[in-house]
Amino acid sequence: MRYLPLTPEDRRQMLGAIGADSIDDLFVDVPASAVLPGPVDLPRVAGELEVERELTALAARNRSAGSGPFFCGAGAYRHHVPATVDHIIQRSEYLTSYTPYQPEIAQGTLQVLFEFQTQVAALTGMEVANASLYDGSTAAAEAVMMASRVTRRSHAVMSGGVHPHYVRTIETLAHVAGVTTERLAPAVDAEDAVVARITPQTACVVVQTPNVFGTATDVSKIAQAAHAAGALLIVVTTEAVSYGLLKSPGDMGADIAVAEGQSIGNALNFGGPYVGLFACREKLVRQAPGRLCGETVDADGRRGFVLTLSTREQHIRRDKATSNICTNSGLCALAFSIHMSLLGEQGLRRLALLNHQQALRTRDALATVPGVEILTHRFFNEFAVRLPMPAAEAVEALAGRGVLAGVPYSRLDPQAGLDDVLLVCATETVTDDDINAFRLALTEVLS
Repeated sequence: MRYLPLTPEDRRQMLGAIGADSIDDLFVDVPASAVLPGPVDLPRVAGELEVERELTALAARNRSAGSGPFFCGAGAYRHHVPATVDHIIQRSEYLTSYTPYQPEIAQGTLQVLFEFQTQVAALTGMEVANASLYDGSTAAAEAVMMASRVTRRSHAVMSGGVHPHYVRTIETLAHVAGVTTERLAPAVDAEDAVVARITPQTACVVVQTPNVFGTATDVSKIAQAAHAAGALLIVVTTEAVSYGLLKSPGDMGADIAVAEGQSIGNALNFGGPYVGLFACREKLVRQAPGRLCGETVDADGRRGFVLTLSTREQHIRRDKATSNICTNSGLCALAFSIHMSLLGEQGLRRLALLNHQQALRTRDALATVPGVEILTHRFFNEFAVRLPMPAAEAVEALAGRGVLAGVPYSRLDPQAGLDDVLLVCATETVTDDDINAFRLALTEVLS
């Protein structure tokens, strides 16, 4: 009873208070396909040492991104993170800090988030940014909900270039919020088809640039069409380093810009934690989810920081809250902010240019491999290729040769019928030797 202190009588009273007959009644909304028929196949009891051995053995089966040539992207990118970032975020005052409910004792946390917001607003070309979200996909979903509230409409159009995982996250939240979604067919250059789907009933249009196939697009025309119909434009970015080279969402007419911030300051970490970026026009700020930290002065005129807007359900608004986001991914946001401060504007531009150059070299090398067709012709650091075999099989064969060659599109969207499409990414961490190893290994696999 040390960890399960409730008695059967306690549970019966709790269920009675909420009108449920059994624990199972609390899970009726879970699809049957997601429910296990019985307990998972794990030992009922194991000692700490045994558990440690088992988990260590499982972890050893992973292959880290730095163990050889690495060309994976598709929403999670390998970049060099300076040692300074980890050194600073591991200081106890940062590592142990939590929710800044009391500004008088949370000035450091509030200032960090204020500086983070300032950087995000500058990167996205928007007027205001919040204190971050869980990740890029949930930021995109929150943006759709926000657009529905602003326009008082309930239909979202999503480009065929939006990352399938982002699409599914949006669909999940939209479904329970009563917002209908329309996803266009996957396409390498997907934006031209979007304008035709905008109607007077459209709440928002969701586009991604660079998109999941790597295509970089100026979405200004889509912004004009959306605004003419009274809809909002949401621009998604999964690779934040691209802000150093490409036109910002704000410059293209976006009303809301969302992104995955992992690329800056945060390592891959086998899947997280990451940090979502969210920015919008100032006129929409009161419908923005999460928190906004602001700068002010105290009674003595000294500079200070406060929560200017906090529309979460655990704050005073409660049932009027715009979201139930319960984090600002503070440590990941801090890592992002430190790395951005180290880079500065010129450093980010040089980093972005180096990414693009290495991607061009990779594209040119793969174009010489017989049977490879380059699909993406306007890209930042990621592009799609078509192979004369299933991409997933090619990736497995290349992994056996020491090259992590990319992400099969079929892994992201199994029903799309694009089993022969491989997403390839090259960042500043890719060397010319890596590119040559990829070319040779792919030639061997396809021969």
